Amino acid sequence: MAEATATTTTATSLTEISEDSAQYLTFSVVHERLAMSINAVQEIIETPKITQVPMTPAYIRGVINLRGNVVPVVDLGARLNRGALALSKRSCIVLVEVKSQHNSHVLGMLVDEVKNILEIPRDDVKPAPEFGSEIRTDFIEAMGRVNDVFVIILAIDNVLSIQELATLKAITERVNPDGPNVGK
Repeated sequence: MAEATATTTTATSLTEISEDSAQYLTFSVVHERLAMSINAVQEIIETPKITQVPMTPAYIRGVINLRGNVVPVVDLGARLNRGALALSKRSCIVLVEVKSQHNSHVLGMLVDEVKNILEIPRDDVKPAPEFGSEIRTDFIEAMGRVNDVFVIILAIDNVLSIQELATLKAITERVNPDGPNVGK
């Protein structure tokens, strides 16, 4: 198992996925262990200064400056109805690429702590439950069995709907109307 830390890491630097298993980044949100496909992860960064943007949904923590680009940050605790996350030394932002109909968008997902990267055999990945989870089932891609305990694997493309992605795009344009890298 490779350990992930709150320092910058790229998905391309991780080991290849075998045909019989898949790799997932695990992290905690309000004491719950969640996961996402490592293929969705672009980077993991320490939590920088987050600029709040007025009149945005409660789960939008704000925006960050990432190498001259405005990147919206979603508070995953608030998005999953667990309450806004309290920042700590272990808090970090997982940068992901979310796809809509014709575009892809980079956004940050604020989490309490990145745990590790798990390789889960495909036989141990089960469909999302019809009931029994407090998380909306359309947010759940699957359930991964790890040592007889299930880890919720999030469907990152569903965590934000197309309408919500349009809202994020509008926020980004409002914060930086001239586009990325202005004055660079």
